Amino acid sequence: MKKLLLIYLVAAFAACQPAKNAPTESDLNITSLIKPTIITQRVAHDTDDPAIWINKKDAAKSLIIGTDKGDDNGIGALYVFNLEGKIVDTVSNIKRPNNVDIAYDFEFSGQHIDIAVCTERNTNSIRVFKLPEMEPVDNGGIPVFEQDSLRAPMGIALYTRQPDGKIYAIVSRKFGPANGYLGQYELYEENGSVEGNLVRSFGKFSGIKEIEAIAVDNELGYVYYSDENVGVRKYYAHPDSGNVELALFGKERFTRDHEGISIYKTSDSTGYILVSDQQANTFQVYSREGTGDNPHQHTFMKTVFLSTSESDGSDVTNVPLNSGFQRGLFAAMSDDGTFHFYKWQDIAGEELK
Repeated sequence: MKKLLLIYLVAAFAACQPAKNAPTESDLNITSLIKPTIITQRVAHDTDDPAIWINKKDAAKSLIIGTDKGDDNGIGALYVFNLEGKIVDTVSNIKRPNNVDIAYDFEFSGQHIDIAVCTERNTNSIRVFKLPEMEPVDNGGIPVFEQDSLRAPMGIALYTRQPDGKIYAIVSRKFGPANGYLGQYELYEENGSVEGNLVRSFGKFSGIKEIEAIAVDNELGYVYYSDENVGVRKYYAHPDSGNVELALFGKERFTRDHEGISIYKTSDSTGYILVSDQQANTFQVYSREGTGDNPHQHTFMKTVFLSTSESDGSDVTNVPLNSGFQRGLFAAMSDDGTFHFYKWQDIAGEELK
């Protein structure tokens, strides 16, 4: 009987313990849960990833593009929200859109346009839309990972190369090899349609789960992506830079899945990298710049406890948008079919600029 009681007490104690490396209030000195300024209208099915489009003529008319992965058949949509969280436009019948990103000043038919690009997993393609009209300009989609039997694109980030302004889509997938997991595609216009050409395959994969979240630092020329359950991997973004891993960080403090990545910039070279700790409903914050000895050593800064639930994707901007978002906006997906908009100053608190 005593042995059974001891086993019960040990099991009960273990059940009450936090997951390995999970953050606790005592070691993080948190004070309160941060609540969003705006919660968007609900999408029809399943939110996954937001991207912020800055209206350069009037920042108060900026938009947030969000993916809805779709119903049981994978028929989803892109939703367009204003800064009040209201749905102002919808692009329907996209076959399981996972992630979305935005680039500016893409050369198209003699002019420069802004584009939103999303993955369309069930067609093994990426889709391209002109902003803010959400007009398709891809002739139905650009196939990706054509040379590989492991396709199913999920994550995407757009890299604008300087000084020539060429735009590349960096795409991850649900399944892939231990090396060369990501594909980098140069986007270009041909006969009135956006096309894509594979210029590089790169990136390590642990094989533990999958890779979805990707972010690109245009000014510094780096790519970051989440190897779920392992950490955040860092590479050069330039297509000629090969397959050399520069850093693997964020290996501690996470409960389980490393997810959405976003970069808040305080200058051309400084700022913060925010990474979703999905099952803990938190974001871990790291320095964007490295140390004096190692430019690829990203220091842990703080953990942010938010009202989002099981957040996959996020985006952030430092641009003052309106009176509600004077120092920028942080947008994060929540698994109740909404996106949450936060003031940057609420995310930063007293610890960050």
